[in-house]
Amino acid sequence: MDRIKIVIPRAIWLAGLAELHRRGGERHESGAFLLGKSEKGKRVASHWVFYDELDPDAYSTGVCVLYGESFDRLWSICRKAGLAVIADVHTHPGSPAQSHSDRTNPMVSTSGHIALIVPNFARGPHWRHQLGMYRYEGDHQWTNLSGWSARGLLKTGTFR
Repeated sequence: MDRIKIVIPRAIWLAGLAELHRRGGERHESGAFLLGKSEKGKRVASHWVFYDELDPDAYSTGVCVLYGESFDRLWSICRKAGLAVIADVHTHPGSPAQSHSDRTNPMVSTSGHIALIVPNFARGPHWRHQLGMYRYEGDHQWTNLSGWSARGLLKTGTFR
């Protein structure tokens, strides 16, 4: 199995989670794309692009929904900044388990894409082993990387 390693500097990680919590207001899900670059076999995140920046109505149903125009905007941001999508992140009200909608509607349907789910609407504390971490394998199939194994795959510290 590939050992995907995603590195998110601590300040960027905590600021993004606080923003997810604020945007959802503990009333509905919120989400974002983590953008960054590959460096020495690691995916290093440097920017968040929140779903409602791509589509102001992204949370209007209570769950995260994006349509084609949102992705046109996302790819344009990536091109202009010279960055790639590292992962998508969204919140759930309770557990970080994938919903049926999550499994059947990947935000990025490219094999190897990582989806992270933050429980409790991103209300802290935020422990990596309590996140949902899923790798898309294609054809609506996912590998669950959640739990303690996520600690080795996702680094949210001040190091690289």
